Amino acid sequence: MASISQTNQFPCKTLSQNPPHNQFTSKPSILPLNSVRISRSLAKKSFLSIQGFTRARPLVLTRAADDDEWGPEKEKEEGGALAVAEEESPKEVTEIDNLKKALVDSFYGTDRGLNATSETRAEIVELITQLEAKNPTPAPTEALTLLNAKWILVYTSFSGLFPLLSRGTLPLARVEEISQTIDSENFTVQNSIRFAGPLATTSISTNAKFEVRSPKRVQIKFEEGIIGTPQVTDSLVIPENVEFLGQKIDLSPFKGILSSVQDTASSVAKTISSQPPLKFSISNSNAQSWLLTTYLDEDLRISRADAGSVFVFIKEGSPLLMP
Repeated sequence: MASISQTNQFPCKTLSQNPPHNQFTSKPSILPLNSVRISRSLAKKSFLSIQGFTRARPLVLTRAADDDEWGPEKEKEEGGALAVAEEESPKEVTEIDNLKKALVDSFYGTDRGLNATSETRAEIVELITQLEAKNPTPAPTEALTLLNAKWILVYTSFSGLFPLLSRGTLPLARVEEISQTIDSENFTVQNSIRFAGPLATTSISTNAKFEVRSPKRVQIKFEEGIIGTPQVTDSLVIPENVEFLGQKIDLSPFKGILSSVQDTASSVAKTISSQPPLKFSISNSNAQSWLLTTYLDEDLRISRADAGSVFVFIKEGSPLLMP
């Protein structure tokens, strides 16, 4: 051991029982046997004291020679534990995450903006303004891979959509989904509105081309409209009663008639669904618009149209769409 080799280098004085004047003579002194025993005993004590001093040193010095034995393995184990700790640590919630959550929560009960009160609209505008100031993608048109997706409309201030969203305007159908699909490879945009009724579902959509005009702005030119083939429901659920003008109407006497309607709907469902969608061209020179993207990340997109209206989209499949 290193400590033993070091102690062997320390000089050890022996004690003699001869008179003091003998140490000044030129003759070497011959030690008796008992003095040799005393010398060995003292040397042993000196070795123990030196060894104790060596042990009192920091552990890192005494274990330096043993690094090859267990040092790397220990470092590997400690490194692995650190990696596991890093993997298990939760994702840090940023200020943008909190703003996004607050914005999505404020949409609750507004029916995409149709039923939003003035106080709610003011709160939404404030949250949108804060997010736009922290936009992580300052040049959205240069990040086309983020734009390339199907985006679900969750809020708008565009009053032109309110008649479609109003239940009174469409008593036999409701708007199930409004979406915008961007294909950044072919520079196309498809706006789609899907309706759902008691007997069928259908959609109306428009196809358009877009051109990049600035880091945030694209010019859109609509080319054609499409009326989707109605997907007829092959099973009709007949309720016990319906409410009309504030009064409940019992439908029990009409179950026989409604059952025959259900059978008819089931027989024609396949025939209608097999028909191709109806397409028509949009040749109006005014069928153009521009769109300004003011916020964009992997989940959320905020855009403003030329009329100043705001549109908030969430990417399809995002956790933000979960109720």
